[in-house]
Amino acid sequence: MITQDKNNYADELNQSITYLKNLGYSNIKADTEGYETPKSYRKKGSDIDVTPDIVAEKEGRKHIFDLSLKSKKTRLLKSKWLFLNTLSQLKAYRFRLITTRGHYKFTNETVNDINLDAIKLLKI
Repeated sequence: MITQDKNNYADELNQSITYLKNLGYSNIKADTEGYETPKSYRKKGSDIDVTPDIVAEKEGRKHIFDLSLKSKKTRLLKSKWLFLNTLSQLKAYRFRLITTRGHYKFTNETVNDINLDAIKLLKI
């Protein structure tokens, strides 16, 4: 989810955090109120910050989660996912997308556009 959509989808983010807690994830950091904010990455030469929506640990391995919800700025969302996927591959993390009902088609189309077919989707 991009920064502009954060206020619109706060409930989905909190629902995702609860779902991850129930799955056994610990040390959860989220880009929302009440949680520690995950590390942000700044794009060199611009003022764009990339912050994962949720970062959690399970069985000693770090997982990066991003919410996949309908957005009008798909180009920004695609570049964020590509960056997070590359980062997770470099550091041996796991990158997952979380999506909810009503957003499956948007998510599948966006993932196919950027050839990230290997990413696992968590459907809530």
